[in-house]
Amino acid sequence: METQNEEELKATLAELETQHRDLDDAIEALQAQTRPDNLQIQRLKKRKLALKDRISALEDKLLPDIIA
Repeated sequence: METQNEEELKATLAELETQHRDLDDAIEALQAQTRPDNLQIQRLKKRKLALKDRISALEDKLLPDIIA
């Protein structure tokens, strides 16, 4: 059962990483416009940061720190 949970975490992690990359692409596209919507860019960056925090938390669950 623990293996299934680990597989679910890995799948969720992969999905979050995909979303993070998609947000990065969207931010780049908005910044490349002649008149970028700074408010929209700011909102996307905030969502991207929240995703990064969730990614880090999942990575910590999958790869716990080893005390040497």
